[in-house]
Amino acid sequence: MERVDCIVVGAGVVGLACARALALGGLQTVVLEAQERIGSGVSSRSSEVIHAGVYYAPGSHKAALCVSGRRMLYRYAAERGVPHRALGKLIVACEDTQVAALSELYARGMTNGVESLQLLEAGEATRLEPSLCCRAALHSRETGIVDSHALMVSLAGDLESAGGAIALRSPLQHACRRNQAWELTTGGAEEYRIACDVLVNAAGLSAQTVASGIEEYPRERIPALHLARGNYFSLSTRAPFQRLIYPLPVDGGMGVHLTLDLAGFARFGPDVEWIDRIDYNVDPARVQTFTPSIRSYWPQLPDGALQPAYAGIRPKLSGPRQPLSDFLIDGPAEHGLGGLIQLFGFESPGLTSALAVGEHVTQIAMRQR
Repeated sequence: MERVDCIVVGAGVVGLACARALALGGLQTVVLEAQERIGSGVSSRSSEVIHAGVYYAPGSHKAALCVSGRRMLYRYAAERGVPHRALGKLIVACEDTQVAALSELYARGMTNGVESLQLLEAGEATRLEPSLCCRAALHSRETGIVDSHALMVSLAGDLESAGGAIALRSPLQHACRRNQAWELTTGGAEEYRIACDVLVNAAGLSAQTVASGIEEYPRERIPALHLARGNYFSLSTRAPFQRLIYPLPVDGGMGVHLTLDLAGFARFGPDVEWIDRIDYNVDPARVQTFTPSIRSYWPQLPDGALQPAYAGIRPKLSGPRQPLSDFLIDGPAEHGLGGLIQLFGFESPGLTSALAVGEHVTQIAMRQR
């Protein structure tokens, strides 16, 4: 049976970042991906925003990894020529009753170490964005956008240059602990068996399913998966904004916000739609909830200007009306099984955090050597 140092399950942005870091650390690394191409799950259906780190509970994985990952991502994108832009964003309070919540976000961001945050009065915000309507705003200059596909291609190239490999159409079916190693059986066109010292589950929406196929891993440690579809609508006209515009967060998400792509075109979303199965269809009727939300900060949104674009699904660990969950990184120190690192609940800010997650996972893996 072939044996390598590390196997990473999942070739999304987090899995690729982990595999890259492991390979650059000198470990022979293979990525198993169930689909026929990299980044075809959660990573291909995001808003491609580089988050500053404002929203997350101080001391959480999300807070720490977002802030450090964002700094790493800007450096990496600049060095590798990955298209990106630090546009900045305005988080807006559209009613007087929301201004206090905006101040709380500012305080949280400062605690998390986010740079260049500034609370703005309404007039200061509209001088930056004349079409904006708000009572106050929080200006986050460190927020930006990135070409997520180009980023994943670059990460995969780094992995392969360091001697690693990606096996597509290779779903993990089963893993068991034998002789101080993990023995894996993959599916696909032909069953294949391979062993490794370190096994990293970075399978995104499938992480719980992958974990259930790992023989010794306690089933009670597998967290419940809550599916939250995020629908996006594109704008048929040019948006009069130079920055991203976000309302205050809502239950399960960050509110229906305006994001810009690298060509300057706008889209709105994602919203939060709790679902019980994976389904990426966008219901055109949801425009009826998007329109009033958008007009709370952009009253001049033209009638009929929104059209269904695409949807993503968040692999959340918390359900409706539950506190926002953190990333769950379950390693040997927590579960006691040598060489096994489980990553659950990697929704936003997973893209921003990916490079920092890769370093963190590699540090855990090195302690297993």
